[in-house]
Amino acid sequence: MEIYLHGGALVLFGVLVGVGASFSGLGGGFLMVPLLLVMGYTAQKAVGTSFLGILVISASALLIHNKLANVDYKAGLLLGFGGIIGAQVGARLLEHISTASFKRIFAGILVALAIYLFFKK
Repeated sequence: MEIYLHGGALVLFGVLVGVGASFSGLGGGFLMVPLLLVMGYTAQKAVGTSFLGILVISASALLIHNKLANVDYKAGLLLGFGGIIGAQVGARLLEHISTASFKRIFAGILVALAIYLFFKK
């Protein structure tokens, strides 16, 4: 059962995610997916919905980072082309994972990343 949040609350959360994503380059999914899971979305729907939000946020962030001359187009396009293949594989893998298992895997990745970043010099 999905929990309904007023559109204004989702827009406000989107503003926070946009700031975090544009500042860190993490895309915002690490914030959006847990929110959508708490709202009752399945793992598959949370990830898919998050990608739509990320698309909009990323386009906006690209515009401002381009104005600030902070974009290496060659590296970004090469990463993107590789990401196209990875995205196809990842979406198909997710179809075979339960929401409960996804939550544990996602949390583990976030914890491991946090530990790595905390102790990296």
